[in-house]
Amino acid sequence: MSELLEKAKNFVAEKVGHVKKPEAEVTDVDFKTVSFGSVEYLAKISVTNPYGVDLPICDITYNLKSVGREIVSGTVPDPGSIEGKDITVLEVLLKVPHNILLTLAKDIGADWDIDYELDIGLTIDLPVFGNFTIPLNKKGAIKLPSLF
Repeated sequence: MSELLEKAKNFVAEKVGHVKKPEAEVTDVDFKTVSFGSVEYLAKISVTNPYGVDLPICDITYNLKSVGREIVSGTVPDPGSIEGKDITVLEVLLKVPHNILLTLAKDIGADWDIDYELDIGLTIDLPVFGNFTIPLNKKGAIKLPSLF
């Protein structure tokens, strides 16, 4: 009996391991706008859905860091769904308070940019499997707006 259970377990593990899953990547992080209290940046995520049905997105969590320090973090609740058999571009607004930018003065320095690392968790509700989180990471430099 235990031999039969072991074979069944191996069969299921093999089939589940080869199931196609949605794929995602952070394609861009760029300056959007300046307001009285903050600077807004926009992160774009390209998500490929291999299934013929739309997949609901539970949430998107994000954490923007520079020089090992957290600049901003948060959650985008219920951002919609990923279209079936298509590529969906999601936008995540990152609102950075001016006082945080002042603490990064050494990094900003002469080149007037922020070297960053962006961690994103894209949680999707997959039928049968339940919630599935795609971890994303992007490193780069964000140019600061210039008045001149």
